[in-house]
Amino acid sequence: MITFKKKEPLKFGCGFYLLGSSITMLLTMTMFALKCWILLITQISSSTNRSFLNIQCISIDFLLRIGLNMDQWLNVCVTIERAIVARKGISFDQKKSKQLAKYILLVILFLITSTAIHDPFHRRLIDDEKRIWCIITYPPSVQIFDSVVNIFHFFTPFAINLISAIFIIKATTRQRTTIQPHQNTRKILNAQLQRHKHRLLTPLILVTLAIPRLITSFVSGCMKSSRDSWLFLVGYFIFFIPPMLTFVIFVLPSKFYRGEFRKCVIRYRRIVRTHLHFIS
Repeated sequence: MITFKKKEPLKFGCGFYLLGSSITMLLTMTMFALKCWILLITQISSSTNRSFLNIQCISIDFLLRIGLNMDQWLNVCVTIERAIVARKGISFDQKKSKQLAKYILLVILFLITSTAIHDPFHRRLIDDEKRIWCIITYPPSVQIFDSVVNIFHFFTPFAINLISAIFIIKATTRQRTTIQPHQNTRKILNAQLQRHKHRLLTPLILVTLAIPRLITSFVSGCMKSSRDSWLFLVGYFIFFIPPMLTFVIFVLPSKFYRGEFRKCVIRYRRIVRTHLHFIS
């Protein structure tokens, strides 16, 4: 967030998408921590406020679902814009991109919320051996719709990211070939593959991490044995790894964003040193 909230990164639409992704990640992880805390309190405490548990049952998982999908689609927006930049080059309109990004953020939020709006209406609390659990039960028609939505949110971002990455490599190779006509095309292509290999690896890594989430969405019923609880927990925790990779995927490979991050770190260090010196 300290990287993308600066003026320079926000000159491009990508900066707004990445700032939105950072904010989404922070809110998602906060909601996840809150859910874990409530679960522990519920299992430990003998007396619980049922109204509060019902509200969190309806709201927290719904918000987590929106946050996870929002992060995926914001990453797609970044990849698409970078593909457009590679295609247009110096004719790319930064101002128009910046204005368009603000509207796209609202549209994505609305569409993702619309595809998950059925979730809170089918959640309820059940009592089991002095414990209270939050479960979700879909009618057959809603289950089909939910499965289609999950498949869409799983495969579409992956396909768009992969196609955009390939397009970026082809576009930059074509530009280099035009600028350096005497250089071997295969060498230029290999150089661009090495330069942009993280763009190809990123969708593969993200889709691999998202597989447990897709599998879980198709598994109906509750866990029948506590012996396999670690397997379900690990699969659930994997859901939250992709939103935590924004810094690794977008800041570290980019000279521009990495430089902006370093400037922020140096600036904050100076502020801290100044305050410490003033206090001493």
